[in-house]
Parts: sequence; C-alpha cells; structure tokens
Amino acid sequence: METKWLEDFISLVETNNFSRSAQLRHVTQPAFSRRIQSLENWLGTDLVDRTSYPTRITPAGLVFYEQALEMLGQINGVRELLRNRRAAAQTSIDLAVPHTLSLTFVPKWLTALEQQFAPINSRLMALNVHDAVLQLVEGGCDLLLCYHHPRQPVQLDPGRYDMLVMGHEALRAYARCDKSREPEFVLPGRKNAPLPFLSYTHSAYLARMVDLILHDAKPSLHLETHYETDMAEGLKMMALEGRGIAFLPESAVTREVKSKLLARADNGNDQWTIEMEIRLYRERPSAQRPGKPVVAKLWDFLVMQNLHS
Repeated sequence: METKWLEDFISLVETNNFSRSAQLRHVTQPAFSRRIQSLENWLGTDLVDRTSYPTRITPAGLVFYEQALEMLGQINGVRELLRNRRAAAQTSIDLAVPHTLSLTFVPKWLTALEQQFAPINSRLMALNVHDAVLQLVEGGCDLLLCYHHPRQPVQLDPGRYDMLVMGHEALRAYARCDKSREPEFVLPGRKNAPLPFLSYTHSAYLARMVDLILHDAKPSLHLETHYETDMAEGLKMMALEGRGIAFLPESAVTREVKSKLLARADNGNDQWTIEMEIRLYRERPSAQRPGKPVVAKLWDFLVMQNLHS
C-alpha cells in the first residue's frame, strides 16, 4: 500500500467527488480512480458504492476513513521524528527539483558551488513541480528549486519561505532538422493542415506554460496532439525522431540545437516564447525549526552572490 492512496481516499471522502479530488491531488480522473481501486484491491473490500450517483462511501469505507486518518497521522509523525533526528546529525543538503532542472540546471550549478563555495554533499529528489513543492512544505527537503511565472505562481507564503532568483529559462517550440538543417515543422500551421504536436500532460507545470503561449498566440497556432508525456526529456526524444513540434526549455536542447539536430520551429518569433524564472526556496529558520547549519551558510553565500551579480 502507498501513503498517497490513503491521501487520495481521505480527499474523496471529504469532497465526495472524483473529479474534484483528482483536481486537488493534481492527477487525471482516470489515474485517481485507478489509485482508489488499487487501495480497494489491497484491502479486499469496496470503499465506494459505484452503483449510485452522486458518489457514496460504503459503510466499510466510512470505517476505513477514520483508520486512514489515524494511520496517516502516525506515519507523518514518525517521519517527522526521524527527519529531525537525521537533520541534526547530517551535513548533506536535500534538494527537491523538477525533472527538467535536475538534468539541465542542477549539475552545472553544483559544480559552480564546489568551486566558489565549498564541497557539497547533496541528495536530489527529481519530481514534478507540485510534489517538489510539497516536499518543502512537509519538511522533506532543505531546498526547493523550481520554475516560476507570475501567471502560474508557486504559492508559498513569503512570511515563512525565503526565495532567491537563480536564473531564467525560455520555453519555445522546436522540431527536428531536415537534411538542409531547417526545421521539419514550422509554426503557426494551417487550420486545414495542423502540425503534429508533442504535448505535456495537463498535470505538468510546463503544460500550463504552453497553454499560456497558445492562449496568447496571434495568429493562432494550429496543432494536433499526437503524443503526451509529463517530462520534457520524453518530448525532446520524440522531437528528435521527427514526430512533431515540442515546446521545450532552452537549456534542455542546447546541445541538440548546436549540433543542428533540432531547431527553433517558430521562425525566431519570440511572441511564441515564454520566459520563466528559476527560483530557489527554503523554509525560513526559526527557533522551533532552525534547519541545517550547512544550508544556512550556503543561503548566506547565495544571497551575497545575488547582491553582487
């Protein structure tokens, strides 16, 4: 059994709505339903009465709801206890990072820190943006590195969390190069002949960035979705196969563009580009949660570095 199944079921009982709970849990409704079914299979009993509408929880489900709350509380309590003991004796830095930044930004950043600050022992958790933010909020990491855009902000209380802007990232359209080293597909496409589109799944943060591009596009872009995944690296590999246009972070395709394997598919038109900040967050130290000394030293160094840049 996975703890996220408990969280899913608790959400379903409290909303009494599969669609709403799926939205709150940042997954598709089919994926959410499969997780509830997995929990039922593990327990060997039905928790949801699927013969009626609206959704009703079975008597067994109501009993399990109380147990689920208690189990989740115990699990989180033990985790917090062990993390506090581990953090007190540990000198490594735990980083929660979206998949793309874990492959593009983090390796070079850590190398630079080794040269400019000090050798760092680190543990990286590559997650989607939502889960990476949750790691910070729930005390599962020391630092969160993520994308930010004012129209799709990361909602973290500035009274509790410190933030530094570490860089910027451009998201734009790319396609495979043909033999003449020109992109095989070029925006905007035509209504009667839409371009093959390699898309992020709707729960991915970069999907919301692409939605902003498509919403603001003038003229409108004509695209037909042929493939979906939540990882930019997966879209890049499909683009390299010539399967269509993908909106990718610039840092993720630097080598491919330099080697003329991929090219911008927008004719250099920056109106189909969106700029994001790369932000670093930490929980502000307090008497109750002082954090690790190594994190405090690194943060002070980064603050001074930003002031002089």
